[in-house]
Amino acid sequence: MINGKPHIVVVGGGFGGVSICKLLAKENVEVTLVDRHNYHLFQPLLYQVSTAVLSTDEIAYPIRSFFRDNKNVNFFMAKAKGVDQARNVLKTNHGEIHYDYLVLAAGATTNFFGMKEVENNAYGMKTIQEALAIRNHVLHEFERADKPYRTPEERREKLTFVIVGGGPTGVEEAGAIAELRDILKAEFHHLDFNDVQIKLIEATAHVLPMMSQDLQDETVRVLRKKGVDVMLETQVVGYDGKILKLKSGVEIPTSTVIWAAGVKAADFIKDCGGEYARDGRIWVEENLMVKGAVNQNVFAIGDCAGFMHGDMKRPLPTVAPVANQQAKTCYENIMKLIKGDTNLNKFVYKDLGAMATIGKAEAVVNKPKMTGFLAWCAWLFIHLLRLAGAYANFTVAVKWAWNFLFGVRLGRIITNIKLDSGKLTIPKVEEDHSAPGVNEGNTVVLQSEK
Repeated sequence: MINGKPHIVVVGGGFGGVSICKLLAKENVEVTLVDRHNYHLFQPLLYQVSTAVLSTDEIAYPIRSFFRDNKNVNFFMAKAKGVDQARNVLKTNHGEIHYDYLVLAAGATTNFFGMKEVENNAYGMKTIQEALAIRNHVLHEFERADKPYRTPEERREKLTFVIVGGGPTGVEEAGAIAELRDILKAEFHHLDFNDVQIKLIEATAHVLPMMSQDLQDETVRVLRKKGVDVMLETQVVGYDGKILKLKSGVEIPTSTVIWAAGVKAADFIKDCGGEYARDGRIWVEENLMVKGAVNQNVFAIGDCAGFMHGDMKRPLPTVAPVANQQAKTCYENIMKLIKGDTNLNKFVYKDLGAMATIGKAEAVVNKPKMTGFLAWCAWLFIHLLRLAGAYANFTVAVKWAWNFLFGVRLGRIITNIKLDSGKLTIPKVEEDHSAPGVNEGNTVVLQSEK
């Protein structure tokens, strides 16, 4: 309890975490939102940061700004380390936080399926830092390939861009790099752009598995029209930073592999207590309580939660609509428990459809079924609605319009150039594992906590 009110701790400032905190902010409770970053990230547009369309401040929003008028919502910037359910304690790198109710909404991270060599050399795309690393690297590879001393083999290696994973992220990244290539073609006067290869590799026979076959076929057609080599039923088995190895024995020389082939739950979830799926997600009951929890006060929602009931053949997808809808049910059930009502609501997911953009004026939508320019307009509208803040809505709309009309991408700035000293112009930020007066393992006593 804090100030005599139930204390609800929410881990993760993603779609689910922010959504439930907004709902709880209206109630007579105290809420603590814990995240290692001080911003909410709009992950569906990370690929546009990685391909120089948007800037980081246009897809990220300070978490504290959401709750400036809600005095009962506190933000605690820390890295979650695990949960001691017996003591009702969340463990972080800045101490422990006691809770009356806990909501795990920690999201997901890239899944390399145990291939350490690939993990060490490929680029993931789940964070702002990873998107910026891809942007810097891709732009740098064009600059490096432009050097006159490069051999033809070196130049082709640097101009071969491989995206692994045929889901929305992989499809959108491949289309965006193809368009970036067309923009750079007018600026690199000595490069032979016939050397530029963009490959999309998918282990199954289909891209965009949530779409119908005709929309999948349309996606492949548009990508190939843009010059993307779509390689279906192709499995990656290794990548050493220079050679991508396929299960078929084929080897692809490339210095760029972007991994969009799968996700898994955030690593700390395995230390929260409960039952776990193969991808690390923690299983939840129909009321979103964690299966196997010591006490009936721990919930999980969003990408870190495994929900599969009834006649479902696989867990719900790791997409924003799932997290947002689960946040509402979770909020309702917590409020019921606070009022002494144990007849909790069952979560029922309403599929709102799926969409993916393949590039300028090209997209696919499955509800209602649309393709081409109309689907692209629908994609733009929906994503603008979901962005946080009027500033982002305005600037993103302007940049999209500018890019559509003139093919301009103003974000083509390489920011990881080294000084003569060998140091980066932007110092590497080390993770802060401690705070003055607070050591790991100590208890964080929030104001008026009892």
